[in-house]
Amino acid sequence: MHPEALVRDHTVYACVMGSRAFGLATDTSDTDRRGVFLAPTALFWRFEKPPTHVEGPGEEQFSWELERFCELALRGNPNILECLHSPLVEHVDDTGRELLSLRGAFLSRRVHGTFTRYALGQRRKLEAGVRATGVPRWKHAMHLLRLLTTARDLLLTGELRIDVGDQREPLLAVKRGEVSWAEAESWMARLGAEAEQALHRTPLPPEPDEARVGDFLFRTRRASAHGPQPGAAPGVPKPRAHPASGLP
Repeated sequence: MHPEALVRDHTVYACVMGSRAFGLATDTSDTDRRGVFLAPTALFWRFEKPPTHVEGPGEEQFSWELERFCELALRGNPNILECLHSPLVEHVDDTGRELLSLRGAFLSRRVHGTFTRYALGQRRKLEAGVRATGVPRWKHAMHLLRLLTTARDLLLTGELRIDVGDQREPLLAVKRGEVSWAEAESWMARLGAEAEQALHRTPLPPEPDEARVGDFLFRTRRASAHGPQPGAAPGVPKPRAHPASGLP
């Protein structure tokens, strides 16, 4: 089965990410689309396995196979966890709805390490730019500050919210270069310290609920194995997709 057909015919969840989901969009912002597809179980019975991810078919579109998506989410991958919490859902079927109901099962204290490591990598890139050109890439500085704020608030509350809310204007001021690099560095350091303090009293559990996620994946694979197989006769109804409204 062609990778693009997996995205077209077997997507269980699709959303918009990036600046539009974060509440930081401007007139020139791209529309980044992310999704999760469920490769039919029968495809795993072949020597050539289905892909773990697919880029496209649309511009700025990227999708993960369900198992890979869950694996990364259990590790606390920031991009994956934020994808699960996008306020801009474009498609969700019954499997996708159950995936969304598991959002809390993926969250744990691991997020402190994963968010911190990701932020550190972005910080090093910014500092390299400053050394090379004298100025940082302000858009990247804005998104790093957003990520650090998200991590701190997640550790404080146990809930992942990706819309920046009333921090929109301060963050856009960074993007416009209206904040000095010294001020931005101080802001980053403060957020990092606050996240470290929040870790000691966070309501998040020590580990994600891997058993609950594993049960979901097993049941989903089994249902797919018992359902219509790739190449089955046309006319077999597809799972009913739910509109984005009313999501949990």
